[in-house]
Amino acid sequence: MINNNIVLFDMDGTLTEPRGKFNTELLLNLRQLSKHSEIGILTGSDFNYIESQVLKFIKFSEIRFKTHLLPCNGTKHYKPPTLSEDKFILIHENDMREELGKVCFEEVFKIITQFQADVCFQSIPLTGHFFDYRGSMINWCPIGRNASPEERKEFIKYDKETGFRKRFLSSLRYKFGLRCPDKIEVKLGGDTSFDIFPIGWDKTYALRHFKDKTCWFVGDRCQPSGNDYEIYEALRGEGRSFNTRSTFETQIIIDKEIIPNLEHP
Repeated sequence: MINNNIVLFDMDGTLTEPRGKFNTELLLNLRQLSKHSEIGILTGSDFNYIESQVLKFIKFSEIRFKTHLLPCNGTKHYKPPTLSEDKFILIHENDMREELGKVCFEEVFKIITQFQADVCFQSIPLTGHFFDYRGSMINWCPIGRNASPEERKEFIKYDKETGFRKRFLSSLRYKFGLRCPDKIEVKLGGDTSFDIFPIGWDKTYALRHFKDKTCWFVGDRCQPSGNDYEIYEALRGEGRSFNTRSTFETQIIIDKEIIPNLEHP
């Protein structure tokens, strides 16, 4: 039954190219899936990125389907509009500053500001907008979110060759552990950044919104350092999570793995 299932999709690398546009070939697959299950977009990005990368393609397509929007690891929840509505309505959000307290919250910014100063001596592009506070999480992008596609490619190549982000990931976790013990988690965000949030506010947070449903998940960052890992592991034992490597593979997973299981549970 549709009302008993929801399939949650990561966005970048799953429904879209990283920081790119929606793969419109997925519209038909998602429309077919919507006959059997509700659909959710679960991402570390905020609402504005979902809007620019995915929503406008769905909104102006003849192929429509209801979609829950779950930005910032699901710490925000926008319900699908009804037939008489045109806007997604925010029905849940949480506050990182309130959860951590003023002292710890400010320590986080002191630490990542110090780290960004160190980055200035690395051989990488620097473009501005290094910190993006999203209410329930912080995204730190060492090269800056203003980077062009070419600058992103240059950094991604450098990161793969040198292990740049993995080194910083270990150092960040160590520093946060000293100054805010047992409060902060850090994950690799996409190809160029870090997601920083209170412990427990990973993507499994989204499952709180759907306690009465059977949840499925598809994502591309399912390794331990990736931001899909926790929800992938939470659902993997029951065969309801899938690690995709491309938007094309997401299409195959929907058609060959998920829909047949929903049709014949």
